[in-house]
Amino acid sequence: MFDGVSVEAVRPQPDGTLGLTVSYAEALWAPAKRFSCVNVGGLLPAQADEVEDDDMTEREKIALRRRHERAYQQRLGRAKACILPEPVRGEVVEMVRKQGRVSARLLQRIRDCVQRWYYDEGFVCAQVINFGNLDAGEVLCEVVEGEVTGVEYQFQDKLGNVVEGNTQLPVIDRELPQQLRPGNIFNIGAGKQALKNINALGLFSNIEVNPRPDETKEGGVVVEIKLKEQDPKSADVETVWNFVPGDQGRPTLASIQPGGGVTFEHRNIGGLNRSLAGSFSSSNLLNPQDDVSFKLEYAHPYLDGVEDQSRNRIFKASCFNTKKLSPVFVAGPNMDDAPPIWVDRVGIKANITENLTKQSKFTYGLVLEEITTRDESNDVCTHGLRTTATGALGMDGPPTTFSGTGVDRMAFLQANVTRDNTEFVNGETIGDRCIFQVDQGLGIGSRNPFFNRHQLTVTKFVNLNKQEKGAGKPPPAVLVAHGRYAGCVGDLPSYDAFTLGGPHSVRGYGMGELGACRNLLEVATEVRIPVPVMKNTHVYAFAEHGTDLGSSKDVKGNPTEFFRRAGQGSSYGVGVRFGPLRAEYAVDHNAGTGSVFFRYGDSC
Repeated sequence: MFDGVSVEAVRPQPDGTLGLTVSYAEALWAPAKRFSCVNVGGLLPAQADEVEDDDMTEREKIALRRRHERAYQQRLGRAKACILPEPVRGEVVEMVRKQGRVSARLLQRIRDCVQRWYYDEGFVCAQVINFGNLDAGEVLCEVVEGEVTGVEYQFQDKLGNVVEGNTQLPVIDRELPQQLRPGNIFNIGAGKQALKNINALGLFSNIEVNPRPDETKEGGVVVEIKLKEQDPKSADVETVWNFVPGDQGRPTLASIQPGGGVTFEHRNIGGLNRSLAGSFSSSNLLNPQDDVSFKLEYAHPYLDGVEDQSRNRIFKASCFNTKKLSPVFVAGPNMDDAPPIWVDRVGIKANITENLTKQSKFTYGLVLEEITTRDESNDVCTHGLRTTATGALGMDGPPTTFSGTGVDRMAFLQANVTRDNTEFVNGETIGDRCIFQVDQGLGIGSRNPFFNRHQLTVTKFVNLNKQEKGAGKPPPAVLVAHGRYAGCVGDLPSYDAFTLGGPHSVRGYGMGELGACRNLLEVATEVRIPVPVMKNTHVYAFAEHGTDLGSSKDVKGNPTEFFRRAGQGSSYGVGVRFGPLRAEYAVDHNAGTGSVFFRYGDSC
């Protein structure tokens, strides 16, 4: 870069220091007509074992220079094209054109411009190492772009010591983005994506993804991934004591009912990310058959083999027992509360889930279950209950099961397609989500139930003020539009009827308060405005409507009419959300009254 450099010392100073004067003559070359950029990563530096010395003749010096030039040009002939885009090349060409003669300071500016683009795009291992062809009227920029030459995995224990891992490497390798594989240029964004993908496996307590120089290949990068595995087995025990009033209104020893639950999980079976998980819970361990729920699930990913990275089908099989309060048999606002009906389901389920695209997945499987309807005394209940005008308990309501005995058995196929294009923009969900589910009865079970239940849910989140994503930027104002259609053709047990009303149906009403029907349509809209002075807080206004489309009468026993429910309803209101907690005031349009609700979680 310099034609000559000289150092001259000046006389010592009184404080004992010595001053130096450095003089240099900046190197200059002829004006350049062209600019080009090549990737010389992986090529050995141009050999310069032979150097000129004073004993050489002029002819020998010329021959040596020619040999160096030929070696240099041969090296450039093996270089690859760099990824520098045309706009940046054009910017450099303009710098060269304005400068005239090429100087050391111009080359420094070119280097800064080129490296700034690489760093801004996440290619943090790229580096300008040389400029060539300066005597030929050209500025040739030589870059090593940081090509990935290998990926190394290192398992560590809790103390950081290197150990042999349980997880098979193909399980981790399939989670790496293409840009982290050998032959691609290392990008810090791809490293972050790899960190996110590997963490989503749920197998590791700590993950590090770091690039380091490849000592065997100039400009090469080895991606080093350090992993600490979680304990493969875990178990939790929870105990709850419920105090029940005794005869005198005070809890006695006999009325203290211990409740609790046990959960366990065995992760990463065989190092292939397979898992077995189970849970058992009861509110009365002294008499668990009255109130017990359990679930045992086995998950088997990579159904087509862990080496097949083109697809990932996940097989799951589970057995379960659940007990939930049915919203089909609840009283409307114009009658006394009806005694509750509980729906107890015991069965097995097997399904396969595969990703169609990055945003969509398809799940299909088989469900076999036994459904029992019970009253609050845990006895089998065959019909809906209500309190008569005399105060007696009437059992003349709609049948609770398809068979009429209080116990149903059935088998059906189940399929679900989910398309989710949502993303988080500064903490708010933006995009659209679509879910379509079908349950197809097989005519197997109590009275051979044959049916087709289907439902479509569509939700769109619109960025109203076009707020851009970025650290430190405020969340956008959001318009939410939501719609849901559900219908059933064929046999329909009462407990599987679609219900209207509730926090995830039509707000402002209780669960099932509007009706139980064969077909329904729900529409809702909500506007969310962030509160600038409070993080993760926004205010919102909403309006919703739900209708049974006149299908309540097609449900056996017409629970909607029996329990004096409207079959349709609207609501509107306002609220404020603090993180996942929502406080809202909703107006029941049917009655013209309003109520305050506190909810947890999102409404859409």
